[in-house]
Amino acid sequence: MENGVHQYRAIYREWRPKTFGDIVGQDAVTTALKNQILSGRIAHAYLFCGSRGTGKTTTARVFARAVNCLSPVDGYEPCGKCEMCRDILADTCMDVVEIDAASNNSVDQIRDLRDKVVYPPAKAKKKVYIIDEVHQLSSGAFNALLKTLEEPPEHALFLLATTDPGKLPATVLSRCQRFDLKRYSVQVLAKQLRKVVDGEGVSAQDEALFEIARAASGGMRDALSLLEMCMSFGAGELTLSGVREAIGTSSPEFLFSFAEALIGDDVAAALKAVDDSMLEGRDPRSLAGEMTSHLRDLMLIKAMGTVSEEDAAEILECTLEDAGNYLRQAARAESDKLMRMMELFMRVEAEMKDASLPQTRLEMCVFLCCRPSEQLRLDALAERVTKLEKRLEEGVFVKKGSEDVPPPPEEEPPFDMPEEFAQPAQTTKDIPVEGTRKQQKKQANMPDPVWERALNELCSENPSLAAMLPKAVFLGRENGMVTLGFEKKNNMYMRILDTDAKKALIAAKLSAIYGENTTVAVIQSDTAGKPDPAERTDTIILARDIFGRENVEIMEE
Repeated sequence: MENGVHQYRAIYREWRPKTFGDIVGQDAVTTALKNQILSGRIAHAYLFCGSRGTGKTTTARVFARAVNCLSPVDGYEPCGKCEMCRDILADTCMDVVEIDAASNNSVDQIRDLRDKVVYPPAKAKKKVYIIDEVHQLSSGAFNALLKTLEEPPEHALFLLATTDPGKLPATVLSRCQRFDLKRYSVQVLAKQLRKVVDGEGVSAQDEALFEIARAASGGMRDALSLLEMCMSFGAGELTLSGVREAIGTSSPEFLFSFAEALIGDDVAAALKAVDDSMLEGRDPRSLAGEMTSHLRDLMLIKAMGTVSEEDAAEILECTLEDAGNYLRQAARAESDKLMRMMELFMRVEAEMKDASLPQTRLEMCVFLCCRPSEQLRLDALAERVTKLEKRLEEGVFVKKGSEDVPPPPEEEPPFDMPEEFAQPAQTTKDIPVEGTRKQQKKQANMPDPVWERALNELCSENPSLAAMLPKAVFLGRENGMVTLGFEKKNNMYMRILDTDAKKALIAAKLSAIYGENTTVAVIQSDTAGKPDPAERTDTIILARDIFGRENVEIMEE
């Protein structure tokens, strides 16, 4: 009450722990500190590490009151009634100094602290310095603090708190007793939230509190802040639907439906799910994060193999109903696909931070999840175009009919053709015997017309095969088995096609055209698609005669 006006305090400040008994979920840390107070073996410097909302600064404040309490309860708990406890709680005690290192990180400020630390406390037993976010001190400030940390006065006590201990110099770490505060489980958060709503006189469903606890990501302060927002939204009553609408999280039913569309490569259903979510006002980046978390849970279930619903619920921190849905959905998904989709969502979540059209980035991610062949086709096309541009820039002769470029139109050459190459085409009688044999060998290696027909129909009916099948070379058909070969550089396409599902699709088309049962074998063939050496030599000679030896470069693939 100030000037007759009640000063409202945020819930996370109102419910901040005031004793070790109020601190939940950090039993290892509180037990060690209480034992040190009881035994009188209090160190001169402590370092509290942990992510946001885990109670680092709160633990330091409770410890500062406990060591200075005039009549501690049970020998270690601050009573909260003596003069020192009241002054520290009211932030009026001159002997307990709290410093924010994020805004007080210069060398001069730490030197000022070093000069004042030598003076004994005015009233307290210990002169306590709480330095929050200590990792943000400059290197010069750390150097100025080292000597004081190593040999402080007996009345001085340093309590350091940081979210990133990796940024602290090893010389500082070695001078402190380090305590790591862990993130809170969903169950611990939900239990504490129940205690708060009961104390505030608010009606709340257990499912609603559980949803808030999951959204808090292990931070107590985050959970209490979300609770306060939901209490304002629900006008004194917390329901599951109201909480989801207030904090903008997706329901498990939506996430399972979205994931089912992605796993089944149903682009239309997956894009509609994104559109519906955006119409409800969801943030695209938050949706990507939720899907990453959902796919991660599926990966865990997939990796664990056979597991009961109870164990899955405990590991994933979810309800038994959701655990059963995770088990069933994970059984229908392939591990490779889950990993690829999770990687895509993690990447797009980071990219959307600075994207002008985040929804479009998310939709592109969804499309690539359902159509991996499109991703491969784009990469392959870019590689072919780059190779072609390089050859054209270098003026290298390109063989007509090469897979890298379409056949050029027949027109008059823009240069004077040598007479020996400008003569009319030879008749079959004029072709030497050696040339006839090369033609026969080339005709023997030509694809089966049935395979050509099957290739065209499969590529038109199934876009996912259109990027891979043209890379295959028909090697022959024997005893009802068609053998397809891939060059070593197309090994990626061979691995994709060499699956039971892909081969069954090709075999079904060939069986229908041949009129008999046909199987498919996929192998790597180093000679697949390579020109005859003699033909290659003739081509090189021809190119050198036309362009000149100095203008032709032979490139080996």
